[in-house]
Amino acid sequence: MVSSSASFAQSWNMPIGVTDVSSDIYGLHMTIFWICVVIGVVVFGAMFYSLFRYRHSRGVKAAHFHENTKVEILWTVIPVLILVGMAVPATATLKNMYDASDAELDVMVTGQQWRWRYEYLGEEVAFNSNLSTPRSQIGGEETRGEHYLLEVDEPLVLPINRKIRFLMTSDDVIHSWWVPDLAVKQDTIPGFINENWVKINQPGIYRGQCAELCGIDHGFMPVVVHAMEEEAFDEWLAERRRMAEQEAQGVDREWAMAELMERGETVYESICASCHQSGGEGSPPAFPALAGNQQLIDDLDWHLDKVINGVSGAAMPAFRNTLNPVEIAAVVTYTQNAWGNDTDAQVQPARVAEQVDP
Repeated sequence: MVSSSASFAQSWNMPIGVTDVSSDIYGLHMTIFWICVVIGVVVFGAMFYSLFRYRHSRGVKAAHFHENTKVEILWTVIPVLILVGMAVPATATLKNMYDASDAELDVMVTGQQWRWRYEYLGEEVAFNSNLSTPRSQIGGEETRGEHYLLEVDEPLVLPINRKIRFLMTSDDVIHSWWVPDLAVKQDTIPGFINENWVKINQPGIYRGQCAELCGIDHGFMPVVVHAMEEEAFDEWLAERRRMAEQEAQGVDREWAMAELMERGETVYESICASCHQSGGEGSPPAFPALAGNQQLIDDLDWHLDKVINGVSGAAMPAFRNTLNPVEIAAVVTYTQNAWGNDTDAQVQPARVAEQVDP
């Protein structure tokens, strides 16, 4: 049970967090805070005492003096000693924060407008993490949940008591992956790979957000980390590897229209609806309507190419590295047949795979 002092700290202060680094940062923060409080009390106390004790109404005459060597030495040496006292623990904490060596698990974190992609390097497991707050709650009158705008369809799952190294980049613009309880806030920059790490001490669910202004849906890009006991994580990872193998095998089989439509609707709502709207009406001119879009209806090859390769100079990104062939085939089939488009066109994953990896 959380103590009252810890509850107060969580409510009015930065979080203590669930990692050794976050505890060190909190301790450093409080040390510097109390040093500043003492300095403030001494300086303002001396100032207010002088104003009261030597005020003009008491007939006190101001003294005139300058170039007092002792005073000048004191007001130079004392601040230097204070700064050195601050620098020593701060340097030790920073040195620890930047030491990502000897990690037991590497996770690639890629920022994308407006979602996160997580890849467990060497494990053949990767997935996208999208906002799962219902669109009807955003700007509507529907009752909002406890974690409004801070809930996702696929959280990042990590084990406790293991050092995890994050390799962070972006596919489009600068994002910032921030989870306060883990004391991790790292920019993801296109063309660069930044590094960070975490070692979580307690199982639980920890939430954060993108902390960089990254576009129209910046506020809809949450981060959720699910920290598990080590054995539970190993079981989860093994299950995700099995699912990935099944997904890879699904590329070669023939999918029924109903299967593609069901899968495509799920992909569309999580990936495409933020720009093109749930009903396909779009947000012109940046995001054109898909419902009743004659070019989309008449030219399946054009439609498929734009989803795979994006549109140069426009807001439409390439999804060849974001979605797998099954997901691309499903979402193209769905948009070809939803909202009254009714083309009866189907795209099979094998066809997508040929275009993604010719």
